Amino acid sequence: MTVAAEIRESALIAWSALRANKLRSALTTLGVVIGIVTVTLMGTAMNGINQAFRQSISTMGADVLNVGRFPWMSFEDWRLYRNRKEISLADAREVERLITTATAVAPQADDNGTVTYGRRRATGVWINGNTDQSLVIRGLTLAQGRWFTPTDITSARNVCVLGAYIADGFFPHESAVGKRVRVNDSTYEVVGVIEKLGNFLGGWNQDNQVIIPVTRFEFDQHQRPDYQITIKARNTAELGETIEEVRSILRRIRKVPPGAPDDFAINRQEAFIQFFLIFGGTIGLVGLFITSLSLFVGGIGIMNIMFVSVTERTREIGVRKALGAKRRTLLGQFLIEAASITLGAGLLGIGIAWPLTLAIDHYTSFAAKMSWWIVAIALFVSVLTGVIAGFIPALRAARMDPVEALRAE
Repeated sequence: MTVAAEIRESALIAWSALRANKLRSALTTLGVVIGIVTVTLMGTAMNGINQAFRQSISTMGADVLNVGRFPWMSFEDWRLYRNRKEISLADAREVERLITTATAVAPQADDNGTVTYGRRRATGVWINGNTDQSLVIRGLTLAQGRWFTPTDITSARNVCVLGAYIADGFFPHESAVGKRVRVNDSTYEVVGVIEKLGNFLGGWNQDNQVIIPVTRFEFDQHQRPDYQITIKARNTAELGETIEEVRSILRRIRKVPPGAPDDFAINRQEAFIQFFLIFGGTIGLVGLFITSLSLFVGGIGIMNIMFVSVTERTREIGVRKALGAKRRTLLGQFLIEAASITLGAGLLGIGIAWPLTLAIDHYTSFAAKMSWWIVAIALFVSVLTGVIAGFIPALRAARMDPVEALRAE
């Protein structure tokens, strides 16, 4: 008999045994089902997080620096930075005048507030003070109207650009350009609407914003804003040179003594990438532990039921060995039986995880997509669990002495 024929015969016998014990086979798969649901949802979640992160981080620009009092993604005591001298508009103007390795420099200030138009009202809106150069630095695209002109900034005009969420909510069937909205207690003319940006890292809605001239921000929104300076380097290859030039300029104009630490932070995209790697690794380890625990429990159940199966079919094994069945044939039969049980559990787990993924994607802002490779990994893990759990019982069956097996009652 060829190897292919042996495998086919072993598979048929294994499937016959499974059909004869449907309830027992189903009950033993519970742990594996939980494990496969966990690994599938975890893989789907990590896939969604990766997509959201790549989309969000791309809006920041790899060649853009953000100078502020506080470093991004720092877990040190915030009081170390709270007492730093605020960055002023004059600091930003001086950096813009002196820097030689940047294509654009813009001060930026922000706050949260309320925007109203007639009876419509939006709260918790991100109010952002920008300049004419912020469009390039932030990588924004306009859906309607125009961006700020240098005259808008120098004259501190009461004009604004709306985020897509505000524009769609206030003006669903008409153009927002030319309308007048109230930002907190001041009225602004809408001159533009930016293209939809989506959520940052799947959470914060970047489209829930109103952008006004930074020179107007101090008059209407906040008397002493904590400015930030956004800087677009000539290219990413010269980013290190740009960082050092910015540091040198700011230390000089802010009168930081030689040897003293900086009283400002130069932030870049890299801070988010490093934090995400740590965060993603932690989530992955937690998910791996939960999945491994579920599969371990499921594997113990599979091993126990396979030992019972071997014991119940001892005479059958003896007869087959007496008729010339080889060890590898019996080993393959019981391994196929164990792998078939866990494969069924894997398919059931995917069947449970798939609608859960659709519900998460539909009812939340989290982009959850079940990719083909997640399904492939889940099925591979389920089969591998069956093979590992069933190996010792299968080996016991293959090594049985046919005479002793035939004597079994």
